[in-house]
Amino acid sequence: MTEETPGFEEKPDVPSGATPDDAEPKAATPSEEAAAPAGDDANRVTALTAQLDQARTALGERTGDLQRLQAEYQNYRRRVERDRGTVKEIAVANLLSELLPVLDDVGRAREHGELVGGFKSVAESLETVVAKLGLQQFGKEGEPFDPTVHEALMHSYAPDVTETTCVAILQPGYRIGERTIRPARVAVAEPQPGAAPAAAKEEKADDEESGGGEEV
Repeated sequence: MTEETPGFEEKPDVPSGATPDDAEPKAATPSEEAAAPAGDDANRVTALTAQLDQARTALGERTGDLQRLQAEYQNYRRRVERDRGTVKEIAVANLLSELLPVLDDVGRAREHGELVGGFKSVAESLETVVAKLGLQQFGKEGEPFDPTVHEALMHSYAPDVTETTCVAILQPGYRIGERTIRPARVAVAEPQPGAAPAAAKEEKADDEESGGGEEV
């Protein structure tokens, strides 16, 4: 049995060539302890930044979708309003077309002095109502012939016109806004073939008058 020498403590065996400090584990320095949390924070910030970018992208896409839907709705509403106006205009035009023969009778009665008494009151009320619905009468003697709004029923030549002219209104035309319900039915006259225009004749006559007063 061996006896321990008093006053000496046993120390762990140290490999040859190693210092006593190598036998004990080293404690982590403060800089190493702070490095790990700093790295975690950087990863967390990167992840949050990526999530924020994704949220911004998704928000931009949803905003674009809403803007497209709003534009489509506005276009749809304009089309509906335009179609509604067109349908209303067609319905009014069809109704007034049925009343044109009555208005023609009223016009003929007025020309012959037969629009008197109660018939006159009814006729004027009818004309007021159709005017409120937008019906407009057109066609006057002396205006140039326009095939888009005039219908020529009679044709003749005249020496005093310089272009095809409406010389008589056989039936007035009617329109609603830009829509022609019935063209004006007219008699037209064209310049006499081979005849000089009236303006040229007047200019020639003036030249002759001015020249005749000069002395040779």
